Amino acid sequence: MSKTITVIGRGRLGTALARALDAGPPQGRGSDGAGADLVLLCVPDAEIAAAAAAVTPAPGHLVGHCSGATTLAPLAPHEAFSLHPLMTVTGPEAPFAGAGCAIAGSTPGALAAARELAKHLGMRAVEIDDSDRAAYHAAASIASNFLVTVEAAAERLLATAGGERELLVPLVRATVEDWAALGGAEALTGPIARGDEETVTRQRAAIAERTPELLPLFDALAQATRELAAVPA
Repeated sequence: MSKTITVIGRGRLGTALARALDAGPPQGRGSDGAGADLVLLCVPDAEIAAAAAAVTPAPGHLVGHCSGATTLAPLAPHEAFSLHPLMTVTGPEAPFAGAGCAIAGSTPGALAAARELAKHLGMRAVEIDDSDRAAYHAAASIASNFLVTVEAAAERLLATAGGERELLVPLVRATVEDWAALGGAEALTGPIARGDEETVTRQRAAIAERTPELLPLFDALAQATRELAAVPA
């Protein structure tokens, strides 16, 4: 990196980014970020404005956040940028190389700094307009957070049949790889894709008996899968 960096926020993302950027230990909220060319805020969305207000303004000083859904507005009056790694981060050794990254900047220089950060981390930077940020972030949540929710539901149901999570892991990995290579409609398999509604009915009855709290989720996903199966290849 051509600029010095301070990371503010000691959560999982702040810790991982500080390590990956060789920025030294992340600082706590309320830090003024003095002495750094770039101050990167890795704090909850609701805390961005307060964390930015605590940063001491300086000539050429850039302040950025790592929120996927938030615009640059909470960073005013700083020259601002945003950098949102499209990657799940569960610990300090989280990998960033190869991941996508949403960037934005209030000036050409700020945007260039965000792009340089993404490049240094090995990520593929994509500019996301303010008007598209909520949709972009919702897509990320569906792809990652909701996937975990669905797999946790599958694990819970499988446990009623005496199976453990590890039994599902190869299936999940192969499914994700097929989706990545083929897209949704082509990667879809199973009874709904085959038009076997009799099997789906038996599945639904088993869920109603063993994990009835999962029935609304099953019904919603089954209908969405029927609609996907109807998409022309």
